[in-house]
Amino acid sequence: MKKVLYSKFDKKRIDQLPIAQFQGRIIVIITKGETKKAVDYLLSQGILGVDTETRPSFEKGKTHRVSLLQVSTYNICFLFRLNLTGITPDIMRLLEDTSVPKIGISWHDDILGLQKRCKFTPGYFIDIQDLIGELGIEDKSLQKLYANFFHERIIKRQQLSNWENRVLTDKQKLYAATDAWACLKIYDEITRLLKTKDFELEIVKDELQDNIPEEREG
Repeated sequence: MKKVLYSKFDKKRIDQLPIAQFQGRIIVIITKGETKKAVDYLLSQGILGVDTETRPSFEKGKTHRVSLLQVSTYNICFLFRLNLTGITPDIMRLLEDTSVPKIGISWHDDILGLQKRCKFTPGYFIDIQDLIGELGIEDKSLQKLYANFFHERIIKRQQLSNWENRVLTDKQKLYAATDAWACLKIYDEITRLLKTKDFELEIVKDELQDNIPEEREG
């Protein structure tokens, strides 16, 4: 049977889903000297997932610069601590690279945040939000999209944690890596479904979201 997708996924159902987490190796980059080797490796790959994190501000009018750039393959994720390294020439090379596709979500906003640290010309980036409309999906968030495509839940509890802590916690590292890796997974599924047309879309109206039927096996 075809895979069932929803134009809008019921947020209340997400808590009932099994948890999805990155299972690969996480490497934290904290010095400028470490960035070259990491970037060389990443640019040798065929495709990358990307995301950023910023220390939240709870004071009106006060903002912080992007603290973390996470870049993932399917089994290794590098966490570049930009609050420690800044945007080095090698990180700039990664951001301006035009050969390796880098997949993000709401990535236009991430680019603006990164450019506040250092001006650069964005390279080969693909924003998932620019693609999902082709499937008829209206949701924009990573958590809802992942739940819709894979019936699994991405935990977002660390989103508002302090990304400028002296040492990132294991939970922070796993959260950051999972978000970048999840972009790869979603992109692969979008491209597969656009090619095969092996899906059915159920249109969900706002007032009916609480009554979405269970997914059928696909």
